[in-house]
Amino acid sequence: MQKRLFIILFFITVFLNLGIARHLKGGWIQYEYLSTNTTNQTNTYRITVRQYLSCGDLNPGQIDDRVVLGYFDGSTNKYINKIYINLTRTTKPNLTNFDPCISNPPFGQVCYRIDEYVADLELPFNINGYTLAVQRCCRIENINNVENSSNYGITYSNKIPGTIGGIDYSQNSSPSFIMRDTVVICHNSPFKFNFSATDINGDSLTYVFCNGLTGGFNDPTNEQGAKPDPPAKPPYKSIPYPLPFSGNLPLGNQVNIDLKTGVISGIAPDATGDYVIAVCVNEYRNGVLIGITKKEIHVNIADCELSAAKLNPTYITCNGFDFNFENLSGATNITSYLWDFGVKNLTTDTSTSPTPKYIYRDTGVYKIKLIVKSQSCIDSTTALLSVFPGFVPNFTVIGFCFQNPFQFTNTTKPAFGFVDRVLWNFGDNSTLADTSIIQNPPYKYPSAGIRQVKLYAHSSKGCDADTTIEVQVFDKPTINLAFKDTLICSIDTLPLIASTSAPSFKWTSNLYISDTNSLTPYVFPKDTTTFTLNVVDKGCVNQAKIKVNVLDFITVDAGINSNLCLTDTFKMQPISYGLGYKWSAIQDFINPNIKNALVVPKKNTTYYVKANLGKCEAFDSITLFTFPYPIAIAKTDTSICRGQSVPILGSLGNDVGSIFKWSPVSSLSDSTSLNPIAKPDFSTKYIFTTRFLSGCLKPKRDTVEVGVVQPFTVFAGRDTAVVFNQPLQLLALVQNINDKKFTWAKIPDSLNTNKYLTNSSIYNPIATFPTSIDSATYKVRAFTKEQCEAFDTLNIKIFKSIPEIFVPSAFTPNGKNPVIRPIPVGITRLNYFNIYNRWGQILFSTSQIGKGWDGTVNGTLQTSGTFVYTVQGIDYLGKTITKTGTVVLIR
Repeated sequence: MQKRLFIILFFITVFLNLGIARHLKGGWIQYEYLSTNTTNQTNTYRITVRQYLSCGDLNPGQIDDRVVLGYFDGSTNKYINKIYINLTRTTKPNLTNFDPCISNPPFGQVCYRIDEYVADLELPFNINGYTLAVQRCCRIENINNVENSSNYGITYSNKIPGTIGGIDYSQNSSPSFIMRDTVVICHNSPFKFNFSATDINGDSLTYVFCNGLTGGFNDPTNEQGAKPDPPAKPPYKSIPYPLPFSGNLPLGNQVNIDLKTGVISGIAPDATGDYVIAVCVNEYRNGVLIGITKKEIHVNIADCELSAAKLNPTYITCNGFDFNFENLSGATNITSYLWDFGVKNLTTDTSTSPTPKYIYRDTGVYKIKLIVKSQSCIDSTTALLSVFPGFVPNFTVIGFCFQNPFQFTNTTKPAFGFVDRVLWNFGDNSTLADTSIIQNPPYKYPSAGIRQVKLYAHSSKGCDADTTIEVQVFDKPTINLAFKDTLICSIDTLPLIASTSAPSFKWTSNLYISDTNSLTPYVFPKDTTTFTLNVVDKGCVNQAKIKVNVLDFITVDAGINSNLCLTDTFKMQPISYGLGYKWSAIQDFINPNIKNALVVPKKNTTYYVKANLGKCEAFDSITLFTFPYPIAIAKTDTSICRGQSVPILGSLGNDVGSIFKWSPVSSLSDSTSLNPIAKPDFSTKYIFTTRFLSGCLKPKRDTVEVGVVQPFTVFAGRDTAVVFNQPLQLLALVQNINDKKFTWAKIPDSLNTNKYLTNSSIYNPIATFPTSIDSATYKVRAFTKEQCEAFDTLNIKIFKSIPEIFVPSAFTPNGKNPVIRPIPVGITRLNYFNIYNRWGQILFSTSQIGKGWDGTVNGTLQTSGTFVYTVQGIDYLGKTITKTGTVVLIR
């Protein structure tokens, strides 16, 4: 039976996949204007759809006998209509003659099958024009520059223009690609590929790479998705390109397309395989872009080598008379090299080395020639080498700080020719305008720091080089002051204290100062005076000011007498212009010699303060009165089950004159009682707060916590069935199992309720039943140390047979038996339970005991009928049990 099912499944799968097997390799749409019917207001076009396929053997379902062409409004993309175009002809271009310079050419691989679908299409006049589209699935697998390429189809599209800028361009024919699609490209080798087109209207054409497009869906059961009918409306999504590839770089950054000729050239990627190339030819008429025709094909980068001679167009050596030569083609099958180093009237300037070094005797420009040979190929190329040694850029710089411009001087002196252009980069990261092309430029920096200044120089002989010098841009001279604003008494003298990095400095005030040329002069102003220090260092200047405020006398206010709680710290806040302070009762102070001294009084105390500003002095006092804190005691932490209540206890000690309260109040019987009843739903910390009405007004707090054990459930397991003598693992599932205890009991009670269990006081005992009982019901109790508990029951049916897997013969998804599931008896593991339809397709599969099929597939209801099942499991003795049968679905 199983063999028949697998054969049926195989043939169904093959049949469904014939039409969507991955075989597409590109395509494009061409339109040709034929005529205009002014009466019907229509234009007629000949539409040609070319579809590129793999050139190998194809299944009948892979060749389309017709395609669906949809056409849409060229501006709104609204779907208008569709036509079916029959297969008109097939060509099979195949490259058989290869360049003799190619080793290991890819014989039989450079080919396509091109199916053409041609039909005439009459379209009404439309100022927006029309977008044409054909969609198909599926691309070939493993395309190097497309992610998951087998998941994507392709869209061929073109646009017939309408009216642009008031001019009707609808009587237009699209460009026609020249169809030279068979080209051999060797990996990591230079190549050229002509992708050009012609235009019968004589319009100007330009060429760019563009994105390949997705198309039909990869769905074996959905033929509509493989060949959309009608095609989806524009715009169309790009295929996903992996880095470093993109629609603009389909073969990497070493390959480009000539804008004017359409010739693709460069160095091919190193990885062999297929690549998507999409080219858009832009059609211009009198400078107006009237159309874009896209062609997309898959090209193969082959595992071959090109025995070529390749050099850069020009070389130059500016550091010496010697030069190392190397062929750039990278081919490994070259058998010989012949270099001519271009010295006139000399025949010995040759070499047969692959990478020779040649030392020239004189300066000049030499024409180099390279000839390479392989077993079947000779190739050559030339290049120009300029030899002008002795070119070393250099420059000098004069400058110090950012306040003044730096002067840069180019000191480059080439041995041959002269410096004809320079480019400076001053290393200023704050702007992009830190460059100059002047030979000897100035530059002013906005800030201090180290700058990397770079000079690029070019000589009249073609030599160029650069050099970088680190330039230190200094800040303005530094000035450090001990203070900037101070007070003195009018009868005092004050030292000014300053330091600077500048060699030249001077104070500007000539009055009341001992020495204007000293960094530490004495000053003795009679009125408030500002003294300014000016410094100079290599033309960079700076200044700093010190304000000296002068008072004839000072006062001090020690503050208002205050109450505070005993053991608290009090911060003194006297008001005075004094700069020095001294407090009495120094044993109470943390530091009695500062203005804002901290004091911890042990009793009612009066404190005296002396403030001074130089020789000016003032006195005052403040009295602090101390009071004890209230007492608050809350007890004792406990835990309850949710729904229970518990009293909490508060105590005031001997402070009967204080007031008190509990919080939070929502779960308390009376928050104003010393001993309220607490009934919280969650673990809660209750705060007991006491306060005096006078004296020490700060509150005192204590906390008691009532933990709440949340309700929980215990799960004894699903009802089950076993055979006699089969060990059955019981398992009670509960949250936080480690803080629970358990008891199992057989109900109803018998003489020995637990004689079938290994241990009735654990969460996971093992039960074994004899043939004398048919069923058993167990009740499991889980409880905490607070005696919070939960219960569950488990029903067990005991079979007196050997282990077996039972499957019902029918089920009714809309009735009492909505799911078909196997009933394992004595089975410890279910390997599989599979449901098949009559064609052998698998509709449902599971290995989970208790899971079954509800009669749907991917959300779709299955009709009434007979279905095949296979089931396999392992019994508790390790034996494999396999069954196959049928089940009836009844709706």
